[in-house]
Amino acid sequence: MDARVPGGERLFIGDGGLETTLIFREGFELPCFASFPLLRDEAGREALRGYYLRFIEIARRNRVGFTFDTPTWRANADWGEPLGYDAAALAAVNNEAVEFAAAIRGAEESAQSPIAICGAIGPQGDAYHPATVMSADAAERYHATQIDTFADAGADMIGAYTLTYAEEAVGIVKAAAAADMPVSIAFTVETDGRLPSGQALGEAIERVDAKTAGGAAYFMVNCAHPSHFAAVIEEAGPWIERLGGMRANASRRSHAELDSANELDSGDPAELGAEYRTLMPSLPAVRVLGGCCGTDDRHVERICAAWLS
Repeated sequence: MDARVPGGERLFIGDGGLETTLIFREGFELPCFASFPLLRDEAGREALRGYYLRFIEIARRNRVGFTFDTPTWRANADWGEPLGYDAAALAAVNNEAVEFAAAIRGAEESAQSPIAICGAIGPQGDAYHPATVMSADAAERYHATQIDTFADAGADMIGAYTLTYAEEAVGIVKAAAAADMPVSIAFTVETDGRLPSGQALGEAIERVDAKTAGGAAYFMVNCAHPSHFAAVIEEAGPWIERLGGMRANASRRSHAELDSANELDSGDPAELGAEYRTLMPSLPAVRVLGGCCGTDDRHVERICAAWLS
């Protein structure tokens, strides 16, 4: 595995809630919550560049790595179509996203702070309320298009986020394996610590591993507050060794409450960092730390400092 891909003893940080930061702090309108169209606009590219550089600077100061997740979480067929992107346009923008990340890495990477370019993908449907459930085979065919583009463009790995059921994750891992790409799988959970499908987090991880011969590089939890999954982590079985990262929300609100909110709940960065630190003894394999909805560089800086203290 490439030395840039998280693993071993080196800590990596990720970014925060890209879309919530761009909307609520930068004033951008993001139809369908999609940030990838900004790559086609110079003002958008400058905003993205400034966003990522803030996190790279945190990594540099703390001598840790950075997982550069491309702004392509929505750049698949179901979300691209209503934004006017056909298959060719999606392939082009996914390729541009890797080129964009590579240019920043070329200027900013150091031996103490390696940068892994992660081709970021999201679920076919809504990350809170999936309307349809794909089979593993269907998910493999669906996500292979975006994954293959990232592989051809030179990404280091695939990062799949806010997945809500195991079978889609199985398909993504298989598609990544076919493209010879390492892949991380991040599940979102509700306030009870279970996936939106109702499946327990540990059961979902075990199912994906069983169906893919342990093909994922590691698993993560994202888009949920630590209080929503702390009990699950503290009572975990052997599957906890496969949980390699956390990217939590700043807010303690449920997904339903966040969906209906008109203002951003950015919580308390120091408190969020302390909650990460509290979970540290129960997370022996975690090497990637970042944020999700409502978080920004302030939160990630506190998370990183708390973990390293």
